[in-house]
Amino acid sequence: MSSPDLATASPAAGDAERRVQVARCRAVAAGVVEVTFTRLSPAEEPLAAWAPGAHLDVVLPSGRVRQYSLCGPAENPGEYVIAVLREPAGRGGSVEVHDLLVAGEVVTIRGPRNHFRLDHAQHYLFLAGGIGITPILAMAREPARAGTPWTLVYGGRTRSSMAYADELTELAELSHGNVRLVPQDEDGHPDFAAALTDLPAGTAVYACGPEAMLQAVEALSHEMLPPGALHLERFAAKPQPSDAPAVSDTAFDVELARSGRILTVPADRRLIDVVREVVPDVSYACEEGYCGSCETRVLAGVPDHRDQVLTADEREGNTRMMICVGRCLSPTLTLDL
Repeated sequence: MSSPDLATASPAAGDAERRVQVARCRAVAAGVVEVTFTRLSPAEEPLAAWAPGAHLDVVLPSGRVRQYSLCGPAENPGEYVIAVLREPAGRGGSVEVHDLLVAGEVVTIRGPRNHFRLDHAQHYLFLAGGIGITPILAMAREPARAGTPWTLVYGGRTRSSMAYADELTELAELSHGNVRLVPQDEDGHPDFAAALTDLPAGTAVYACGPEAMLQAVEALSHEMLPPGALHLERFAAKPQPSDAPAVSDTAFDVELARSGRILTVPADRRLIDVVREVVPDVSYACEEGYCGSCETRVLAGVPDHRDQVLTADEREGNTRMMICVGRCLSPTLTLDL
């Protein structure tokens, strides 16, 4: 996961935050740099464990906050590895990573968090586009290690821009895997319909890449996959269709359980903005409901979920919500803040 434009953010109380140093940087494809973080000294506590699909919040030297998927081996507890595509037309985050993060640089991170978990399956199909390969790389190592059949369809602009292509090809050769590399300048766009055709029963499909790719895969999945088989991670908020019905916002009260404060959220204000007036260090980043940084436990009330992070089952459970976009369907909402 690599978010092109996230706001400067502050951590919430209790959020996992620590200082780490850049151990090394290396180019892994044209325009893609891999950055390895380690703890500041061997005397510090080990880095928190993580599982494939997890990402870090990285606070860059400028104060910008970006989310990046962890792509190194999950069994290596001493390092966090991310890979970042340089995006000159972005708002500066990726350029800052490429130009300013050098060996010895100290930065703040939060997490790891995981909203793109790899579930157990009898077979895996991974679909990746561009820098979306980063979480998929970590995921592919799991079935390769377990001896579970897996297939990867990986598209990129050019062969030289496709990070980790050689590593993934070698991984497939050493396991029950199959990798299809599809450089656009040689072969056009990947044929996702063909990839989804006649999948073995029990196949789980994981996709990460540009929004156009994910929308195409989502459309195909409605016709070609059983419910729950497709899992997506987005770089940005999903665009709303032009004919989507307008959402009517109403006022509600929010109780902050840790302080007992009760605040009113007017119809024309966001929940997170009202909360931040009392809890200024509440964690947030994208403010569009796709990064998961503002995830908050719900203790009472019925949230109005408007994010793109939680699954249908998680929404039904109503035990947590993304307060940057979510609101409330009951008169009062009680949060663990």
